[in-house]
Amino acid sequence: MSKASYVPPKVWKNDAPSGGHFASINRPVAGPTHDKTLPVGKHPLQLYSLATPNGVKVTILLEELLALGHAGAEYDAWLIRINEGDQFSSGFVEINPNSKIPALLDRSVEPAIRVFESGSILLYLAEKFGALLPTDPAGRTETLNWLFWQMGSAPYLGGGFGHFYAYAPEKLEYPINRFTMEAKRQLDVLDRRLGESHYLAGNDYTIADIAVWPWYGQLVRNNVYGAAEFLSAHEYTHVQRWAEEIAKRPAVKRGQRVNRTWGDEASQVPERHAAGDLG
Repeated sequence: MSKASYVPPKVWKNDAPSGGHFASINRPVAGPTHDKTLPVGKHPLQLYSLATPNGVKVTILLEELLALGHAGAEYDAWLIRINEGDQFSSGFVEINPNSKIPALLDRSVEPAIRVFESGSILLYLAEKFGALLPTDPAGRTETLNWLFWQMGSAPYLGGGFGHFYAYAPEKLEYPINRFTMEAKRQLDVLDRRLGESHYLAGNDYTIADIAVWPWYGQLVRNNVYGAAEFLSAHEYTHVQRWAEEIAKRPAVKRGQRVNRTWGDEASQVPERHAAGDLG
């Protein structure tokens, strides 16, 4: 049956492969597929992750907190190989029932607190250490505005544009056009904001920037999907300025290496258990 004549059945059945890159991580049910206890290191904060855009949000924040002198932000970062199904282990599902990285366990309190969803982790850590989140109502609210904007917008960029442009088993014009339009609209939202404000929430670097940069900053720097030319990323000059400035931060450089298993060898730190692991 051709794509144009496809008619959805009355009841969908999981009898066809989803296809494409990352197909193995998708299934229509939740819960664990196997029993496996997660490793635990010496630090109170235990991170289970991979250096995807969502994953590096947390490692960048942790490295920023350490750079600010918050010794309690020392952490163990354990590699979760999503293509091998590590996120479906009983231990991981116990921390994150949604089976998505990143997931954090804070053992500095009793009982330990689980934190899942990258935005929730950023907010939790910012409040725990009193850093990178303004305390005045206006500044705090503007920061959270952009944090939640990213959480709501990025699925259209990743699961929408990124999937059909870069990972789907065949190129389909309609979904690529549809999600390209949305990706460019989102970049325009950011460009307009960054044309009037140095950082997303104002004059200060916050968790809003840390949340948005791994997706949109790296997109315009051509480090996400290799799509900068396709999206005419050079046109978003304010996003470009912001993206390059954040890329130069030492903590950002360190955070991107944690739980990374691809690229040149110097950029890979599959696990991080001490500052010395980053060289």
